[in-house]
Amino acid sequence: MATVSDAFYEILRHHGVKAVFGNPGSNELSFLTGLPDDLPYYLVLQEGAAIAVADGFAQASDSIGFLNLHAASGTGNAMGCLTNTADCHTPMVIMAGQQARRYVPVRAMLTNVDPVKLADPLVKWSGEPLRPQDGPALVSKALLLAGSAPRGAVYLSVPLDDWTEPAEESALKLLLDRGVDGAPVVPQTALDTLVRALDEASAPALVLGPGTDTEEGFEAAVALAERARVPVWIAPSPPRSPFPTRHRCYQGQLPSAAGAIADALAPYDVVVCIGAPVFRYHAPSTDDFLRPGVSVYAVTDDPDEAARAPFGRISVGDPSDALVRIAATVAPSVRPWPAERTIPAADTSGPHFTTEAILDAVEAGKSDDTVIALEWTSADLVRDRLTITRAKSLFYCAAGGLGWGLPAAIGLRLGNPDRPVVALIGDGAMQYTPAALWTAARHQVAVTFVVCTNTKYRALQEFSQILHVPEGDYLDIAGLNVLDIARGYGVETHRAESLDDLTEYIGKGSLAVGPRLVEILQR
Repeated sequence: MATVSDAFYEILRHHGVKAVFGNPGSNELSFLTGLPDDLPYYLVLQEGAAIAVADGFAQASDSIGFLNLHAASGTGNAMGCLTNTADCHTPMVIMAGQQARRYVPVRAMLTNVDPVKLADPLVKWSGEPLRPQDGPALVSKALLLAGSAPRGAVYLSVPLDDWTEPAEESALKLLLDRGVDGAPVVPQTALDTLVRALDEASAPALVLGPGTDTEEGFEAAVALAERARVPVWIAPSPPRSPFPTRHRCYQGQLPSAAGAIADALAPYDVVVCIGAPVFRYHAPSTDDFLRPGVSVYAVTDDPDEAARAPFGRISVGDPSDALVRIAATVAPSVRPWPAERTIPAADTSGPHFTTEAILDAVEAGKSDDTVIALEWTSADLVRDRLTITRAKSLFYCAAGGLGWGLPAAIGLRLGNPDRPVVALIGDGAMQYTPAALWTAARHQVAVTFVVCTNTKYRALQEFSQILHVPEGDYLDIAGLNVLDIARGYGVETHRAESLDDLTEYIGKGSLAVGPRLVEILQR
C-alpha cells in the first residue's frame, strides 16, 4: 500500500518538480526517507541561502522550485530572501515540517505555531493537512497555485508522523489525472485601445519589466521597438533585463525616484509599460508621479500590481502574450530612430578600480550566452556596460533583500547547465549567505563569483547623502577576507591584480568544472 510519502513523490513528479532544496531538521527527516533518485536533494547549510538557490533554479529551469525548511525557525531564517522570491513571482512550494500531531496541542519543542499565518503576506496561500491523508491533495493544490498566474510562493506545513501513514490510493489516482491549464490574457478590446494610442502618439515610449523576459517576450519587444521605432526603457529596480542592451532603441534603466521617473518620461505623450509595476519606486521624492500630457498604458499579470498603481490604464493578462500581439498589430512608423546612447570610456587606473572599468573587464571576458547574477551596489551601471542579447541573461534580487545573489547564481547554473554563470557580488553582500559556497563546492557547480571589495556599505553611504545623514565609520566593513572565507568552503580563489587579469580569469570560467571566486578591489 502506498504511503503519504509515496503519494507526495508521485505528485512532485507529475508536476515536473526536478529537485528538492533545503536544510532539514528533525521534523523533516521523515520526508527524506525513501526520496527517489530522480528527485535529487541539494543540502544548503543556511535557509536564506537555500531559498535563493531554489529561486534561481526555478527561474532558470522554468519549473516550480521545491524547498524543504525546518519548522518555524528555518522558515524565519529564509524570510529575508523570501521577499525577493515573492516580488519576482517565482513559482515555489515551501514545505516545512511540523511537530508530531499529538505534540502540537501542547506546543512541544519545534512546534510550528499557527503555520498558516507564519509566511504571510509573502506567499499566495498557506496550508496544513487536517488528516495525514489530506497531505497529497494539499501539495497538489500548492503546486498548481504556485505555477498559476500570477505565479508565486506557497507554504505547506506537514506533521512529521504523517509520512508513513497509508495514502488514499483512489484519491491519488484522481490527483495524478488533473491539471490547471491556461493563463489569463488581455482582452483584445483593451489591446486595440493600447495599439491605437501607440499609433496616434507623436512621441511614444516603451517600458519593459521582468514579466516580458521570456524567449517570446524578448523577441516581440525587439520587433515592436523596430516596427514602431520607439525608445525602450527598462522599468525601475528591475530584477531582469528584458531587452538587448546594445539595440539602437535602448535608452537605459529608469531611475527609482518619483520625480526623476516623471522627468525621464516627460518628453513622451504615450508610455506603454509591459510586465512591470507602475512603477517600482525606491529613492525618496515628494515630486509628482507624472508630468502633464503623458498618458500611460500598462499590462501586468498581477491584479494587485494593477490596482495599486497611482496612475495609468492597466490591463491584466500575460505580458509576453500581450507584447507579441501588440508587435503584430501596431502600425509601422517612419519617425526618426531614437537617438543612440553614448557610453563614456572608463577610468582604468588602479589598483582600486572603478565600477565602469570592472564591468568592462567582465564584458571582455564573458561569452555571449553568459548569465549574470547580480548583488552589487553598482547594479544601475550593469546594463550600460554589459551586452545582453537574449532572454534570461541577468538576474537581480527583486525586493533588494541582500543574501540572494550568491546562492541564486548556484541555482541558475543548476537550472540551466548549458549557460555559464558569472555572479557579481559586493563584499558586504557576500557576508549574508556565504554558506551557499559549500553547496557549490560539494556538487561542483561551475559558477564564477566576482567579489568587488570596497570595504564599505556604499549603497547606504549614497542614501546617507540623499537623506542628509552625517557620515560615520559605522558603514565601514574593513577587515573581511573574502578569499579565506571562500577557501574555507572548498572553493578555488584568486585575487585579480589587474583588469586584464580579471578578464582572463572570467574567460577561463567556461572550462571550469567547479566553483571559482575572484576578488578585485573597487574604489
